[in-house]
Amino acid sequence: MRIEPQSVHAPEIGAVWLNSPPLTLRQLRGSIVLLDFWDFTCVNCVRTLPYVTAWHRRYRDLGLNVIGIHAPEFYFSKAPEVIERGMAEFGIEYPVMLDNDYAVWKLFANRYWPTKYLIDPQGYMRYAHFGEGAYGETEEAIQELLREQSPRVSLPPIMAPVRPMDAPGALAFCPQPSPEIYLGHRRGRLANADGFKEDDLHRYDLGAGPQADTPELAGLWNSLPDCLTVGSRDASDPSRLCLLYSAAEVNLVLCPSISLPKGRIDVTDNGAPIPAAMRGADISVDAQGQTFVTVDRPRLYRIINRSTFETALLEIRSLTTGLQMFAFTFGSCLEGRG
Repeated sequence: MRIEPQSVHAPEIGAVWLNSPPLTLRQLRGSIVLLDFWDFTCVNCVRTLPYVTAWHRRYRDLGLNVIGIHAPEFYFSKAPEVIERGMAEFGIEYPVMLDNDYAVWKLFANRYWPTKYLIDPQGYMRYAHFGEGAYGETEEAIQELLREQSPRVSLPPIMAPVRPMDAPGALAFCPQPSPEIYLGHRRGRLANADGFKEDDLHRYDLGAGPQADTPELAGLWNSLPDCLTVGSRDASDPSRLCLLYSAAEVNLVLCPSISLPKGRIDVTDNGAPIPAAMRGADISVDAQGQTFVTVDRPRLYRIINRSTFETALLEIRSLTTGLQMFAFTFGSCLEGRG
């Protein structure tokens, strides 16, 4: 979205910085600034990071300052050490500030992860994009401001799409996947007849049957505002979650138990272990052929990575008391696949 020159001044930024001395937009007057609102557990943000990190490397010596504004979606996303590990994993070298209380988010009246704002040398907002995509358009906007500042600047060609799904028009051919599904009682809902037993350890029973995009629980669970916590302590009675979804890609935000450094969830798809060709990057298989995920830190875990879009029944079982499950996210066009 293009913004008319000298029409909207960008609000000031501040707060806590991870890998940089505190910066302000006033300090950065005279240079071009790209602000990226993101969260390291957000799959949509993760998909944009190859472009943002590349723009930083391509244009930092030509007058572009990239700044990440980390606005946490879940409580553990406020911890600096957790975010710093995510930054290292994604190769983020540009300055990142923590917006744990959403102060900057509110100043920009922001509503989405991710969102990018491009600010000119006079401090005016000149471009904004919400969500994934428009990578070529965003880079063109960066180059336009660089040319305004230095008409003779030598600029590289616009980057080719990192993934086939990023090519202009590609998403028009992708089916609509299941929406993001939150597992806490504040934003989520259950197929179980009685719904959530809020902020309490409760035994749930199956019975409603599969309902599209609505989890159904069995066994012991503790329902918290932002997550479900495994309550099972008996190997013969695991905590179970069943979900009928439509997608090619399935991801789940998980956090280990406070009392245990590692946890485990067993995962089946349509009643069987996940076939090798469908396993997400975080799926392992044990000696009995069971597919599972080892949960060793709070982050987004990759569960399903199909080559086709399907409707299927996912089941998760866990005996790791206290393990936390926050949200499912889905995709219909996969990285590296046409």
